[in-house]
Amino acid sequence: MILETERLRLREMTEADLPALRAILRDPAAMAAYEGAFDEAMVRDWLDRQLERYRHDGFGLWAVELRAPGSSAGSAGGGAPVIGQCGITRQRIDGDEVLKVGYLFAREFWHCGYATEAASACRDHAFAELGAERVYAQVRDTNLASMNVAIRLGMTVRSRFVKHYRGVEMPHLAFAVDRAG
Repeated sequence: MILETERLRLREMTEADLPALRAILRDPAAMAAYEGAFDEAMVRDWLDRQLERYRHDGFGLWAVELRAPGSSAGSAGGGAPVIGQCGITRQRIDGDEVLKVGYLFAREFWHCGYATEAASACRDHAFAELGAERVYAQVRDTNLASMNVAIRLGMTVRSRFVKHYRGVEMPHLAFAVDRAG
């Protein structure tokens, strides 16, 4: 386990998480900000990229599980269904390499506060454990739900940029929050 919140556990993804990851990444609604659902090769590449991030950076997007009711902090996890992914990745924004919090959840777990809860823990982890002075979120300018998560994390828009992905120019907002103090 990497992080634990009141309702969630975040841990490194494994090969066993491929079915849950596939269910999220192949859902056209969940993947609207990515210009549609992924095919099987793209799902495989996504998982492989996270596994490489764990090896190279020591962090990446982590599997998010619901904690069992009544479970205590620090108790052994595993076995709970994966409801999404959230974590910290290195990204390029405005030509700079930054630490970015990312979040992506299965549709049936939207509007429950899980993205904000998990992303808050990841933001705090980036400051406390990774020594970040600033943490970013990059949000497609049509993704109001993700914008609202970034705002709940205390982030403000720092810049606008365009990502070229899947043959489409996608305007994005760079949200960020600075370390307190």
